[in-house]
Amino acid sequence: MNNKKLWIPIFLIGISTSIFGETKTTATKPVAKDVLDKSLFSKSIKPSDDFFDYINADWIKKNPIAPDKISWGMFDVLQEKSRTAIKKILTTAAATTAAKGSNKQILGDFYKSAMDTTYINKVGISAVDSWLKEIQNIKTNADFYTFISKSGLRDLTTPIGYYVDVDPKNTTRYILQIGQGGLGLPDRDFYFRTDEKSKKTLEEYKKYVTKLFELSKFDKSISASQQMENVLEVEKAIATVSSSRVELRDPEANYNLYTIEKLKTDFSGIDWNAFLKPMNIEPKEIVVGQVKFMHGLDSLRNAIPNDKWKSYLAFEFMNSTAKYLSEEFVDARFDFFGKVLSGAKVKEPRWKRVSGVAENYLRDIIGQEYVKTNFPPQAKARSLVLVNNIKASLADRIGALSWMGADTKAKALDKLQKIDVKIGYPDKWWTYENLDIKKQAYVLNYLNCAANENLRVLARLKKDKIDRTEWGMGPQTVNAYYNPTMNEIVFPAAILQPPFFYPNGDDAVNYGGIGMVIGHEITHGFDDQGSQFDGDGNLKNWWSEDDKKAYNGLTNKFVEQYNAFEIDSLHVNGELTQGENIADLGGMIISYNAFKKANPDNTKLINGLTPEQRFFVNYAIIWRDHMRPEALRNQILTNEHSPAKFRVNGVLGNLPQFHNAFNVKPGDNMFFPLEKRATMW
Repeated sequence: MNNKKLWIPIFLIGISTSIFGETKTTATKPVAKDVLDKSLFSKSIKPSDDFFDYINADWIKKNPIAPDKISWGMFDVLQEKSRTAIKKILTTAAATTAAKGSNKQILGDFYKSAMDTTYINKVGISAVDSWLKEIQNIKTNADFYTFISKSGLRDLTTPIGYYVDVDPKNTTRYILQIGQGGLGLPDRDFYFRTDEKSKKTLEEYKKYVTKLFELSKFDKSISASQQMENVLEVEKAIATVSSSRVELRDPEANYNLYTIEKLKTDFSGIDWNAFLKPMNIEPKEIVVGQVKFMHGLDSLRNAIPNDKWKSYLAFEFMNSTAKYLSEEFVDARFDFFGKVLSGAKVKEPRWKRVSGVAENYLRDIIGQEYVKTNFPPQAKARSLVLVNNIKASLADRIGALSWMGADTKAKALDKLQKIDVKIGYPDKWWTYENLDIKKQAYVLNYLNCAANENLRVLARLKKDKIDRTEWGMGPQTVNAYYNPTMNEIVFPAAILQPPFFYPNGDDAVNYGGIGMVIGHEITHGFDDQGSQFDGDGNLKNWWSEDDKKAYNGLTNKFVEQYNAFEIDSLHVNGELTQGENIADLGGMIISYNAFKKANPDNTKLINGLTPEQRFFVNYAIIWRDHMRPEALRNQILTNEHSPAKFRVNGVLGNLPQFHNAFNVKPGDNMFFPLEKRATMW
């Protein structure tokens, strides 16, 4: 389904812990050895002028972005390793004869259908003829909302996204949540920007929409160019009633509880019975994310002729499935989203694209195989030590805060103590007994996979209590996240490797790498969004009025500071990125303090670097990254994460510990004046 909880920061297991105090262990003794390649440090850039470039510029020059990539950095390096491991799992299964419904049969037949380009090109768009015919036959509101619901089940773009997850205001239960969707471009503002680059992007998008209609020959009574005009009219109308990305960051504004009866009364133009039926659930209450949008959709459905809606639905279906269709559709989609929007020169090899799809939709089958050979047990044990030390560090920081009162401190410490920690992989794996994968068109296997996953999620609504063992990512995913309604931090196995984490490595390097990631995710529980959820995950104010006012004053500093950062005449959006910026700075502060507390007497030089210097160097290395201009522009316009350079320099310029480590003085670029520094934890 295409609209998961929009306020959950995603950064980018089996063990849970409630341990709160500092933890020391001899499970794996750190080995002080050189893992930082000083030969890559710049000879012409001073660390006090631009620390990101001092550490990374030479590496970036020596590691150009491959033609099939839009960026290249440490996350990409690890993602390549993960995809290669997934390929081995898939090809092994494809070479095996296995019983119907077994994990290997599912993996093997999925991979073989995805790689059989001869058959995919032969059947072409005919593989989904029944879907396009269903669109052509839409006459009534019931037809329209039935199709939207069926499409949402398969992660296709539709005006109404839906998902079942923990109720943000009653975390003892699951609830159906619905919200805005329906745009082919990345953001509503893409339809209305008037600068030359934006106008050119919109013109290229129109060409792409037209191309899909030419290829599909959908409703030959209407020209492809007219179909395109229909699509743009509908999408612009939807964009007009959509909330901005900044507005979507307000959890309270995006939580509106409705009974089914009130839903049907307030949005009477939407056929809710037709919409809910394909989901096989009967909810009594629903959380509406964006009320203004639902009223707008209600009106637009009546104001725009049905034939234009058909053009719109046909395009959104083709756009969502083009990656799984014949090569001409794949190429058309890549030409716009790959080349125009992101700057890629050529498509990734097919096996990489297929591995990515399998990673998402056959997550736990692949995950079980992945961890057998890609996650040493000692990584879990040692990373848990870091987690507990970093939690203890934040507890110390909270206790010492001058701007927070005693009652709020007590509640903050309670929330910190309750944070659940999941590392590596889950104790329980999802099963796939209801998934029908067979020798058929790739697109049909994809649609079956998506429907199976989403029906599994919707079935949560039938459970008496929430399942706290579930993961939102597979162990093969190079990422990490904090989930506010579960008050949990999750670190998949794939991120627990160099340069983020050295299982037997130097503490300074590990605290600057995975330690910062851990601190980042913990801090999300106390950023401008996460701070609105209590220790049990409920969206509930636990702050005194004075403390909240003081907190908001501190967050404003982050907004002002990051608004000033600029690349290619584009400024970072300080409001959109403030949660991630708060988590970056907070993560660094508490990880640094945890490192110093765990290593109070460590002064050992390694390759001429002090422990403090090694800490900050590895922090800059984990954000080592460069992007194509098109992709960077898209990130600044739409992403809640700041560009990598500002995730390094923007954080370190605020830290006196960094200034001391690299002799940064007033007047240096990396020295932010005291009155302009962002501070919080």
